[in-house]
Amino acid sequence: MSEKTQRELGASASPIEDKLEDAFASMLSEGTQRLHRSWHAVVVTGFFGGTEVALGVLAYLSVLDSTHKPLLAGLAFSIGFLALLLGHSELFTEGFLVPVTTVAAKRASVGQLLKLWGGTLVANLAGGWIIMWLIMTGFPELHAQTIESAAHFVTAPLSAQTVALAVLGGMAITLMTRMQHGTDSVPAKIAAAIAVAFLLAGLRLFHSILDSLLIFGVLVSGRAPFGYLNWLGWFTYTVIGNLVGGLLLVTLLRLLRSKERLQEERLQASGS
Repeated sequence: MSEKTQRELGASASPIEDKLEDAFASMLSEGTQRLHRSWHAVVVTGFFGGTEVALGVLAYLSVLDSTHKPLLAGLAFSIGFLALLLGHSELFTEGFLVPVTTVAAKRASVGQLLKLWGGTLVANLAGGWIIMWLIMTGFPELHAQTIESAAHFVTAPLSAQTVALAVLGGMAITLMTRMQHGTDSVPAKIAAAIAVAFLLAGLRLFHSILDSLLIFGVLVSGRAPFGYLNWLGWFTYTVIGNLVGGLLLVTLLRLLRSKERLQEERLQASGS
């Protein structure tokens, strides 16, 4: 089928299917707003993201400590992703698909993307650290479970398995973003958040923010068998793996799927 025929068949006269066009337009609209935030807005939004994910970690630890069933605890963790969705806060690993598509369409600059990533990452960790301190202070009975859960990540050696888990973690969270932008249905968006929480937390994939909060919980409890340098080593390769999974295995393929539409946006931006 020619591009002309596809435009004539679709309701939007777009070179891609109508559903993809709706999702593409939604991503550009949201991404432009997110990337043009001030530093203050980036940091505050990212801080909220860290605090909300930490509350999901509290739910995860509570259920895991009571049931010793990671898959059930993963469902409980979805509280954190639901808070992100409904509270419109920002998680570092959510900044792959939408902002990168916006930069590729020339609606924002690479510098603005780096500002979003850097500010959100630091704010996520700061907000999460504070809430984990409160959780460990308020729930000392969760210390042992937190140590066990965090040790699974921070003591894991760099290997093909751990890198694969980090890549899958980045892929899963970016897939959640893709699914949520593919529909206007709030129940469907909620279902996507619950499904990905099940994958990330329930299957213990390596996620730079979520698992860092578990590690922070141990560090602030005063019972840590490891230190911040151990966390930093684990965090470094996990972030890289998350970037590879989110950018190469989801975002790049989505950009290739919408290549014709993306070229139109780039031409319009160049001509304006």
